[in-house]
Amino acid sequence: MRIVGGIYKGRTLTAFDGDKIRPTADKVRESLFNILQFKIAGASFLDLFAGTGAMGIEALSRGADSVTFNDASRESLKVLKTNLEKLKVTEKITVKNFDAVTLLKSSTQKFDIIYVDPPYKTTLGLDALKVAENALKENGVIIFEDEKPFDGEISGLKVTDRRKYGRVHLTFFVKGEN
Repeated sequence: MRIVGGIYKGRTLTAFDGDKIRPTADKVRESLFNILQFKIAGASFLDLFAGTGAMGIEALSRGADSVTFNDASRESLKVLKTNLEKLKVTEKITVKNFDAVTLLKSSTQKFDIIYVDPPYKTTLGLDALKVAENALKENGVIIFEDEKPFDGEISGLKVTDRRKYGRVHLTFFVKGEN
């Protein structure tokens, strides 16, 4: 696993042992940040289910003004902190240890970009999407990653784009009604 663009391009990250955790593939991250290229510079970015931190680190590498990394798993936070230390990333970051819904409901900070990549085969991502509008800035975007296409509606959010990369489906939301 490596950073694919920006100031940390080519740097490798520590991954999880085994297949319990599924990091977003380099190809998917590269495609996503190509889509976000005009939104990322100066943005506030929330990596809601941070895992290794690859997505948030990629955002920093490509010019995000700040990144909040969140994960409910202490094991994930340990790997994330290892990666941040490895790259000597100390500025422009916040690391939180909350379940996603609690963080989104209680957040006083608003984000330009929220990346929602929950463990597959759970309702954690949908639960987070239902309250994510609370933490989204006007003209902000939420990206939801899942193994199956998003099918449904989320009150207060409008689907603006859908992409498929192998077995990964990305759905893009903005504030508004479907």
